[in-house]
Amino acid sequence: MESETKVAVVVREDLQVWQKMNVTAFTIGGIAGIPGLLGKPYEDKDGRTYLPMLRQPVLVFTAPKEKMRRSYERALVQGVAFSIYTEELFATSNDEDNRAEVKKVASADLNLVGLAVFGDRKAVDNVVKGLKLHS
Repeated sequence: MESETKVAVVVREDLQVWQKMNVTAFTIGGIAGIPGLLGKPYEDKDGRTYLPMLRQPVLVFTAPKEKMRRSYERALVQGVAFSIYTEELFATSNDEDNRAEVKKVASADLNLVGLAVFGDRKAVDNVVKGLKLHS
């Protein structure tokens, strides 16, 4: 059964592999905070429990710099929930500094290297339209 909603991450294609993974992890953290998106905790046969995960798959796409901006603008138009990661955040080491870095920059000037989106399947498809799945 296909979900009515979708989760997608877009990372700038020229990042190093560790940076792509870091951006994906950080931006999906914001999506995980949306009520109802986390499943129940996992439990193995021995009774050991593990943290829950998102209830649906996450698709990861890559985009050149100019298409990062386009995806951001499309996310705004589509009204989907989304988190962002800017290039400046690679130089910080905590959440407070991250938020301060983003706060310094106007929306139109954000140096985006990643974003994660959640919303209606068709709306998210419109945000990532034309992008390639990360491979």
